[in-house]
Amino acid sequence: MSRQLIKYVLEREDYGAEVTVAGWVRTRRDSKGGFSFIELYDGSGFSGIQIIADGDLPNYESDVLRLTIGSAARITGVLTESPGKGQRVEIKATEVEAIGFADPERYPLQKKRMSFEALRDIAHLRARTNALGAVARVRNALSYATHRFYQDRDFLYLHAPIITASDAEGAGEMFRVSTLNPEAPPRNDEGIDYGQDFFGRPTFLTVSGQLNAETYALALDRVYTFGPTFRAENSNTRRHLAEFWMIEPEMAFADLNDNADLAEDYVQYLVRYVLDHCGDDLEFFNKWVEEGIIDQLTAVADSEFERITYTKAVELLEESGESFEYPVRWGADLQSEHERYLTEKVFNRPVTVTDFPFDFKAFYMRRNDDGKTVAAMDVLVPGVGEIIGGSQREERLDVLADSMRIKGMDEDHYWWYLDLRRFGSVPHAGFGLGLERVVQFCTGMQNIRDVIPFPRTPRNAEY
Repeated sequence: MSRQLIKYVLEREDYGAEVTVAGWVRTRRDSKGGFSFIELYDGSGFSGIQIIADGDLPNYESDVLRLTIGSAARITGVLTESPGKGQRVEIKATEVEAIGFADPERYPLQKKRMSFEALRDIAHLRARTNALGAVARVRNALSYATHRFYQDRDFLYLHAPIITASDAEGAGEMFRVSTLNPEAPPRNDEGIDYGQDFFGRPTFLTVSGQLNAETYALALDRVYTFGPTFRAENSNTRRHLAEFWMIEPEMAFADLNDNADLAEDYVQYLVRYVLDHCGDDLEFFNKWVEEGIIDQLTAVADSEFERITYTKAVELLEESGESFEYPVRWGADLQSEHERYLTEKVFNRPVTVTDFPFDFKAFYMRRNDDGKTVAAMDVLVPGVGEIIGGSQREERLDVLADSMRIKGMDEDHYWWYLDLRRFGSVPHAGFGLGLERVVQFCTGMQNIRDVIPFPRTPRNAEY
């Protein structure tokens, strides 16, 4: 089924050339003059192309007049100059092949605008809308840019396991993976006998590929993972998903400053790539979703990042006189409202916050000499807040073991992770970026459920 993508046909001006396109019908208008205007799109770009289907076509009555919104067709015709506004070319059809009709009485996507919330109930069709199609293209661009960024810097792409026996974050909010009969599981003196499970032990869906990435970074210098992660957090907010995609680079012979440098370069690279390659989509978001999103992205791409410590951030927030929903105090984690205040009010630029309190950070983060903080960092951007979280990892065996005891971690369970500190340990660092968060940032979409094709949230696993 040879054809050209519509986005490339729209760029052509070789009038008189024969072209073939295929896609889905957005609109069809019938003229009293005995011909029809059909707008066809194929998802390759934001715009569709206008087709002129003359009533003399042999299947005009039988097929063309049945092409309602959502129907699929393959069109062959001659490229002609368009007299209409907003388009340079159109196709005068010489052949119209109806591939799949859509029942107009049942097809849910009609000309009227639908809310993003309503579109979530038809997630199998919502990519056909302007907004969700544009989101998908931006998400694709960010994914491609991610691989290009790390490959150009000699990072190796590592496939971390999705099923794991380790909790990288120590939070315990994990989905269990089991083949045992839930109605009658085997039992022993301690309860359920997971020794009889498929893997012979309790296993879960991963919350992070970081611990696995560290093992390869400490052999191959620099690696990155890019895959799905899962958190069984019973949170129904516009910022949370149960399944989401994470990019997690890890570098050997690196400290917190190296980590921050890489993170800031990565964020700016992503933003520049989207600005350079998704212009039409960004114009749409700027007009219909978040006015000023292009200016905001441009500012991030061109700005130097401010770097401050957590302690300084708390001081600035306490001195601001603002009435925050969540009170600010040293020892409490920063909330989104605090992060956005720092980026949008205090500095008016992206901010990297470093050196957070040990008490609420993960066991693997390197403890600072002050005994109170760890070499952690959060990268904050206007409009979203935190977009990256990372740290220098604890490379000292005795300090790591002590942190694990304080955090209530089972050292025997992490014997292999401790081995990395026994055999040629070196300073190393890494971070995680949630793909959905950066898609939200680049599109202005307010709900994270609208930037992933099929959102998984509490009590929602449709499709």
